[in-house]
Amino acid sequence: MSGKLIIVCAPSGAGKTTIVRHILENISGIEFSVSATNREKRTKEVNGVDYYFMTTDEFTKKIAKQEFLEWEEVYPGTFYGTLRSEIDRIWNRGNHVIFDVDVEGGLNIKQHFGDRALLVFIMPPSIEVLTERLRNRATETEKSLVTRVSKATREMEYARHADRILVNDQLVECLPNAITMVQDFLETP
Repeated sequence: MSGKLIIVCAPSGAGKTTIVRHILENISGIEFSVSATNREKRTKEVNGVDYYFMTTDEFTKKIAKQEFLEWEEVYPGTFYGTLRSEIDRIWNRGNHVIFDVDVEGGLNIKQHFGDRALLVFIMPPSIEVLTERLRNRATETEKSLVTRVSKATREMEYARHADRILVNDQLVECLPNAITMVQDFLETP
């Protein structure tokens, strides 16, 4: 069986991971597509759950073998991508796929699957709020923070290509809106 795809993308720090987790907890029949990356694993992350962590050499070999549906060099030397086998794995289990991906990756997946995919762009209320969220995560150096905010400013221009834009100003309002968007999409033939 092949199902539908829900693509949730946003600039780093906009809340996409929180929203995706909420969707997974509240709508059955959806399974998370684990992305691959060559970046270092963060403290609480688990290989095969949060990401498939691999070396740069492993990642580039998979690129050469065309094992990725999409991949991007999101930051210089840091790659993220969606393995084709991940979608097949989920569809073979009879589930729909949900992605937590960067903006360009989301656009590439949407382009590949068209109306079978819902592209939801999570918009932060402002660049200032986004900067503060990233700072509060305490995972960024000042240099990486500047890089992420600069990239986020560019990524927010892509929102116009999304099927739906969800502003994450107040999480208590944003989460039920995300559920409604996804349920409506899944119920549409």
